[in-house]
Amino acid sequence: MNGLFKENPIFFQLLGMCPTLAVTTSAKNGLGMGLASTAVLICSNVVISLLRKVVPSKIRIPIFIVVIATFVTMVGMAMEGYMQTLYKSLGIFIPLIVVNCLILARAESYASKNGIVGSTFDGIGMGLGFTWALTLLGAIRELLGAGSIFGYSILGAFYKPALIMILPPGAFLALGILLAINNVLKSRSA
Repeated sequence: MNGLFKENPIFFQLLGMCPTLAVTTSAKNGLGMGLASTAVLICSNVVISLLRKVVPSKIRIPIFIVVIATFVTMVGMAMEGYMQTLYKSLGIFIPLIVVNCLILARAESYASKNGIVGSTFDGIGMGLGFTWALTLLGAIRELLGAGSIFGYSILGAFYKPALIMILPPGAFLALGILLAINNVLKSRSA
């Protein structure tokens, strides 16, 4: 549960900012990128936890990257084969999951030091937290920028979209507001 709230990769650790800012123009894109990253995170955590005792410490990071790249390639191929519209929408950001600091950070800080069960649950928790945050940010940007969520009109024909919200500055504005709200909530609970 730490990945969802207490240690959310986006709202608390500020990891994975490239896909966070780049692909969250819609809730669908946020959900798609989040689930793709979650699949890679879970699979790579499992394999890295299995290899942790046989990989020499001097070459662990390159080994981790090869493991992560393998799963990114598999997820990318599956998306291209079965979800072509989403694959085209996410574009170059799918292969860039390889260098997402969230994935490598979890491999280094958790999977390389813990067993398969804990690493699996860490991947699930952190991945779902990442997915939740990307989807929330995408939904806010889509709602304000197009008047819809998941492509369904919410605000109706009378709404005049704030197009800046689906452009890059909108990502910074929306994320900044969400981080401010998060900080206020965090300080009140302390």
